[in-house]
Amino acid sequence: MFVIIGILVVFGAVVAGYLMEHGNLKVLIQPAELVIIGGAAVGTVLISNPLYILKAIISGLLGAFGGSKYGKENYLDTMKMMYELFGRARKEGLMALETDSDAPDKSPVFSKYPKFLKDHHALPYVCDTIRMAAGGGVEPFDVDQMMEADMEVHHQGAGQPIAALSTMADSLPGLGIVAAVLGVVITMGALGGPPEEIGHKVAAALVGTFLGILLCYGLIGPIASSMSKAAEEEHAYYQVLRVAIVSFIKGTPPTVAVEFARRAIPHHVRPSFQDTEKHIKSGGAAEPPPAAA
Repeated sequence: MFVIIGILVVFGAVVAGYLMEHGNLKVLIQPAELVIIGGAAVGTVLISNPLYILKAIISGLLGAFGGSKYGKENYLDTMKMMYELFGRARKEGLMALETDSDAPDKSPVFSKYPKFLKDHHALPYVCDTIRMAAGGGVEPFDVDQMMEADMEVHHQGAGQPIAALSTMADSLPGLGIVAAVLGVVITMGALGGPPEEIGHKVAAALVGTFLGILLCYGLIGPIASSMSKAAEEEHAYYQVLRVAIVSFIKGTPPTVAVEFARRAIPHHVRPSFQDTEKHIKSGGAAEPPPAAA
């Protein structure tokens, strides 16, 4: 939502200032310049990136316009889900979670959280870790290392479409100069003609430079920055899941493991201790005793 508002503010301010100086908007409408700059920019992205990154760019653009999905309510639901999962393991033993990890859509815990089930990255991140821990023979330190490696690989992958879009943004001022040079070439061919025609062609050439710079610093660059912040938010969410699972595997009670995870939540979306406790125990269930050895 704020991305759309920001784009409207950028272009609205530019157009408003131009009109305040009694500029003619028709002069800024140069389809040929847009074709040169936009087509060349898209071409550079196609040249330098494989198909999977191109798909990730499209997905990231859609996500940037959709807003953040890691708000306080999402974290509260995640804390409650982890508390219920750990409570089940504490009551029935860690081996009981193998059924949850093998068929999460049929799990008595995961099935209550459809948003988490639809997360095709976080779901296997949690399920694969639980499967390894439930199988036995894996130390908590090793589980922690595996989760950290998974996080780093995913974070690196999330940064690839951002880097590609940033490179595209960096190329736009140069492509604007290319469009301007072509406009000057056309203008030179029209020398000797009516002054109005020459003036129009010079204006069209300058619009190319204007569009390249505006699209770089006013549109593509900020969108890439927004995608980068979304990737950081996702990374922080994975860190919370990691802290919760590793804490429980080390032997801490569910409430303590959840509190460890709550402390790992970024400050601007971190729920209070009271809100978290009220949310995770809203069903009224007390913390189950440890499973018998």
